[in-house]
Amino acid sequence: MYYIGVDLGGTNIAVGLVDEQGKIVAKKSVPTGAERAFEEIIKDMANCILTLLQKQQVALDEIVSIGIGSPGNLNTEKGIMVYANNFKDGKNVPMRQLLQKYIDKPVYLGNDANVAAFGEVVAGAAKGYQHAIMITLGTGVGGGIIIDGKIYEGQNSAGGELGHILLMHNGELCSCGRRGCWEAYASATALVRQTKAAMQQHPESVMNETPMDQVNGRTAFDAMRRGDKAAKKVVDTYIEYVAEGLVDMVNIFRPEILIIGGGICNEGDTLLVPLQEYVDRYAYGGSLNAPQLIEVAQLGNDAGIIGAAMLGRKTV
Repeated sequence: MYYIGVDLGGTNIAVGLVDEQGKIVAKKSVPTGAERAFEEIIKDMANCILTLLQKQQVALDEIVSIGIGSPGNLNTEKGIMVYANNFKDGKNVPMRQLLQKYIDKPVYLGNDANVAAFGEVVAGAAKGYQHAIMITLGTGVGGGIIIDGKIYEGQNSAGGELGHILLMHNGELCSCGRRGCWEAYASATALVRQTKAAMQQHPESVMNETPMDQVNGRTAFDAMRRGDKAAKKVVDTYIEYVAEGLVDMVNIFRPEILIIGGGICNEGDTLLVPLQEYVDRYAYGGSLNAPQLIEVAQLGNDAGIIGAAMLGRKTV
């Protein structure tokens, strides 16, 4: 038997045929067309699923369920997208009902960050663990919480906004409208802002070899490796911002494993080693507790597909 996982993004709809072990057998994607009516988006999603099954010669009778990982505020119990600003028509969308017009199978809905975390627990860096937190350092700071092998969502599936814990009272303005959120300091977007500020303050820095409009999350790390002191300060400060939030995650949840995702993780041990040292030192109880396991996410974009597919299983 198989499961269907759908990663619904603002740009693309990615569909995967997933086996019972959480392995993707085949994938297909189509443009989302987020400016369209949602009925059209769901129709394309259904056609994409059916085309994939036909190409793989898999009958609908062999499909247990369909899971959709979606951005936004969701009512997962009723299968409704309450609100998602990524879509022009993203208000009170009965996603389960719309998809079942085309495919008569159980349909489950989950927040995209939560299902990515679930995917890593099913088949990725956190496989074999029952308690895991996944943090994604990207445009923002995304979070997914797994407790007792299940996704924790909170009321109206709106919990788990880990990037919006407070790091600095009255600090940097966050995209949510509040000041001082972890996201405003630890996201890749924040690292770019911090890098640009250091470049302006230190015109002698080799970071200035990169044009301002081409600065990215690697700029400071690359300059640091060339011995640039200003860049090293940017990196060290950024890692402390990330680590401070991770300490909070450990103190609140005490997971078996912390999973870090996002392009910044390509820095490998340059990022992970100081994060590990900081968390082990400052988490409540310090060295009296077992070291907190921190790993880089393994599945990349496939995590959302696998996690969504496995929503039909409920637990790992």
